[in-house]
Amino acid sequence: MNIAVSAEPQVTVARIPNLDAPPAYQLASPANGLPRILLPSGHLAFHLTRYEHVQALLLDNRAIRAPCNEEDGASFLPTITPPELLLNNDIPDHGRLRKVVARDFSPSGVAVLREKTEQATHERLDVLQRQAPGADLFAQVLDHIPATVDCQLLGIPLSDREYYRPLSHTVQVASDADVPELLNQFWGVYNYLTDLVTGARPTDPDGLIQRFVATRADSEPPLDDKELVGILLGVLIGGDQNILTVLTKAVYTLLAAPQLWQQLVDDPALIPSAVEELLRVIPLGTISTFPRLASVDLEGPWGLIPEGSIIYADAFAANRDPSVFPDPLVIRLDRNDARHLQFGYGMHNCMGAALARLEITTVLQILLQRFPNLRLAVPADQVPWVDGIILRRPARLPVHGFTST
Repeated sequence: MNIAVSAEPQVTVARIPNLDAPPAYQLASPANGLPRILLPSGHLAFHLTRYEHVQALLLDNRAIRAPCNEEDGASFLPTITPPELLLNNDIPDHGRLRKVVARDFSPSGVAVLREKTEQATHERLDVLQRQAPGADLFAQVLDHIPATVDCQLLGIPLSDREYYRPLSHTVQVASDADVPELLNQFWGVYNYLTDLVTGARPTDPDGLIQRFVATRADSEPPLDDKELVGILLGVLIGGDQNILTVLTKAVYTLLAAPQLWQQLVDDPALIPSAVEELLRVIPLGTISTFPRLASVDLEGPWGLIPEGSIIYADAFAANRDPSVFPDPLVIRLDRNDARHLQFGYGMHNCMGAALARLEITTVLQILLQRFPNLRLAVPADQVPWVDGIILRRPARLPVHGFTST
């Protein structure tokens, strides 16, 4: 008699404790046939969740950011941010600023950082290997890698991490009870970068900062100090805290579902596809995009959004649209579909997307190769989390099984 052997059940998002955050908004009454939400700022916003709608809105340059980044503007945040930030700029200024970073942040541009990422990963795994079972993978390994690579990219001394990282951590991971501290720390980062741009602090001649300063006159009009600092804020904070967050969540997801981890141990060729699937299902933080204002009546696949309306294009929801991603709540590491909107789309597509992919892929390749038997040392639902206004991630990842093969 043949006995059927059932395969392991599929891993769904619901099986990964705490992966999804509570909504950062309240539901409101619909209008024009579209759902609406109430933002923390008190503004009503049209809530786009279908992939087709979100993608089209992110491509529409008539949905603008700048008016939302003003006092009393529509926002998920308790404060405005410098207008020079790329995410706050609209055409034509955004294109002028984005052109400065395009080459360095292309896949070929960030490829030069692969060796540094590999080196940093091996160094930190060597440290982990000297620890007792139950050591914190986050504190011993993951928390060091993006910042180390970021320093190499920017051309700033590694010793500067001790100064700027507490500031950038507060900016991205502060709670809504820490608004005064958030503002103080944000301006601390801003002033630190201003010192780097003006030469008040030393930087490596081969780093990004000196390259940007040397070529600032190539833009028309030339970039001023504030614009350079605005660009570099995204590199310093996003290249560290944002990449660290999605990297940590990716590793946590695989460890929380050991069959996923084992799937990559057995077939490392799946890692690039797995990275895209993890980017699809993992929410980076509490929100996926920033609110936009309809500068004119916007007609599109959603119907009509009247001029003056606030819009939230929910990329997290779009990444789970069943019309684009069959069985969207199932984590399929072999899905091989990179159409997710984790990094946004169109003009405001995240400039660090290629760097994030490189770092996550490289770390996973080395981690899986060196420690195939790595496991969480506590149940996944007992892993502590830090919940910030913008980012949320595991605060610690206690592990065992970190012995070389």
